[in-house]
Amino acid sequence: MQAVMMKEDELIKSASEVFDIEANSILKLKARLGADFTRAIEILYTSKGKVVVTGMGKSGLIGRKIAATLCSTGTPAVFLHPAESTHGDSGIITRDDVVIGISNSGETAELLNLLPLIKRFNVPLIGITGKTDSTLAKRSDVVLDIAVEKEACPLNKAPTASTTVTLAMGDALAVCLLKKRGFSYEDFLVFHPSGALGKGVLYKVSDLMLKENLPVVDENLQFLDAVRLISEKKLGCAFIVNLDNSLKGVITDGDIRRILLKYTGIENLKVKDVMVLNPKCVNSDDLAAKALSIMEKYSITSLGVVENNKLTGIIHIHDLLKAGVA
Repeated sequence: MQAVMMKEDELIKSASEVFDIEANSILKLKARLGADFTRAIEILYTSKGKVVVTGMGKSGLIGRKIAATLCSTGTPAVFLHPAESTHGDSGIITRDDVVIGISNSGETAELLNLLPLIKRFNVPLIGITGKTDSTLAKRSDVVLDIAVEKEACPLNKAPTASTTVTLAMGDALAVCLLKKRGFSYEDFLVFHPSGALGKGVLYKVSDLMLKENLPVVDENLQFLDAVRLISEKKLGCAFIVNLDNSLKGVITDGDIRRILLKYTGIENLKVKDVMVLNPKCVNSDDLAAKALSIMEKYSITSLGVVENNKLTGIIHIHDLLKAGVA
């Protein structure tokens, strides 16, 4: 190899060409979506077992990611290295499974060696390949065509555009299955209990909310008396309720500062004159993560917890912090 000196504009142009080739390759997949894709979804959805994804080299690396995405979105999946499959690892395949075989050429020897076992078990095979007349395509029950006009590599050799469209096809399968299964935000958190995606997933609002000695006032109370209560309760707010305990409004520390700046005399102010109507609230069965999301969105530190609009508690950001939700 001989190093080639490239100017900044040449590098930017080269990178832009890669983006264009790969983006156009993905867009052209849309025209090939049809009966084969929907049949693949149906096979995967109705399977009683897991999805076994297999592929060699770069296809194998993409296959690992596809298997991981399927797992995290509600479809049990594993990756099987085809070269290892003929040395005992093929025992991972059961008669209830579905196999997704990935090979751009459709002629990868290690993958083809696995086909007799797949057929012996009568396991459905979904072939993802760029050659619809290949051996893999001919032996697959469903073929998903991921052909590209050219690779982003200037030599048209290194898997670039072809691996990108394979990844996109895998994502399309996973997302369609997610929607078909009715996979929810709560389900997603259950599969991601660690890290930023699932902090505090085990907690509901009912687990962390305050239920007693709540800072609750009547709308006819003097504003200064409400301020004293807020200071006493040390939660940074007071909720205003009607006689039937239905939630009507809120006053927060931030509201107090704004009121003091707005009014020259506050001695005769009543709570109803300055309270904020329709405060943000959650239900006790909501995930604590949802409460945190609302607090972050509106830059507030407390939420009322209601059932049928009746105040039953308060959830404070300090409680979320202590529980590891935030």
